[in-house]
Amino acid sequence: MVEFEEIINTRRSIREYQDKEVSDEDILKIIRAGMQAPGSRLGAEPWEFVIVKDKETLAKLGEIKPRVTNAPVAIVLVANIERAFYKTVWQQDMGAAAENMLLEAVNLGLGGLWNGVAPEEERMSKIGEIIGIDDISETKPYCIITLGYPAEGWENKFMEL
Repeated sequence: MVEFEEIINTRRSIREYQDKEVSDEDILKIIRAGMQAPGSRLGAEPWEFVIVKDKETLAKLGEIKPRVTNAPVAIVLVANIERAFYKTVWQQDMGAAAENMLLEAVNLGLGGLWNGVAPEEERMSKIGEIIGIDDISETKPYCIITLGYPAEGWENKFMEL
């Protein structure tokens, strides 16, 4: 396990991945990290997670968010507004979950990329259709996190302070 200071200071947006599968165990750990994020009210967290490994579905998502296409796995973070306690702060709750997930990916030796979806209604609707959401009035795609092992050269791209 990596020290927290190292995780927070080495997390980068990884845009290219090796052609190597991410284990279901690691995906589950990343989902759990997202669920540990602070929310606006305990028990009323709006997040839902859709795991996408299917290459055809990744390609369809990639038509809207091009960086999704070459990832081994993507997790679509979806806000269930009906379940949220405060209906107007769901984006903050979702952002906290996404960041926790990206940090856990680094902890596991993976790279990740936050691909924004919300608040653009047309983009949210298109992503929703691909993952099986017909109506985005109460269930809204927020972002897509791509995950994988960084491609050669990407693992060492760090920001200089």
